[in-house]
Amino acid sequence: MRILVWLFRAFVFFTLFAFALNNQQLAVVRWFFGVEWHAPMVIVVLAAFAAGCAVGVLAMVPSWWRHRRIAKRHKPAATTAQMPDPNSAPPSDFAPEHPPREGP
Repeated sequence: MRILVWLFRAFVFFTLFAFALNNQQLAVVRWFFGVEWHAPMVIVVLAAFAAGCAVGVLAMVPSWWRHRRIAKRHKPAATTAQMPDPNSAPPSDFAPEHPPREGP
């Protein structure tokens, strides 16, 4: 399985590397008020991808915080009701399956 994972990683790396080599020509990004940015095409695509990932993560943050708050609110009730204290004595009706032997 590890070999397949490493083969997949190598495939992704070489695909992106070939993409970068094939897109070395200069690209111009025109902003507002006549501002221009000159950079290789691969850098422009990488910057657009990174900006899209950042916007997606920032859009998910409020939902993550809400779910985290809800999970914290419900966590103490669930853990105390279901999880016995490992240091406590067994219940009084606990009896070993075989009583201990006496004598030699």
